[in-house]
Amino acid sequence: MPRMLRRAAVLGATAHVASKRGEARGAAEAQQQAAAAPVAEAPPVVQAPPAAPPEDKYEELTKLKGLLDAGILTQEEFDAQKQKVLNA
Repeated sequence: MPRMLRRAAVLGATAHVASKRGEARGAAEAQQQAAAAPVAEAPPVVQAPPAAPPEDKYEELTKLKGLLDAGILTQEEFDAQKQKVLNA
């Protein structure tokens, strides 16, 4: 039994280290790509047409709550979006 626990701990630690190394490698590659990108003139800013307003504030708040519950939005992002909907 202790051998199985040790093996699980080693596997968990290995996965954690691999994950952190992958994140670090991805960040380093992103920095290299950003540094290697040629500096060019910024393209003209084209504003998208405003989105159609939601039919109902309740419906929009329900969608935001679903995103919060799914983990897509943080509590701070949810609160900011909620204030925008309520102040609109």
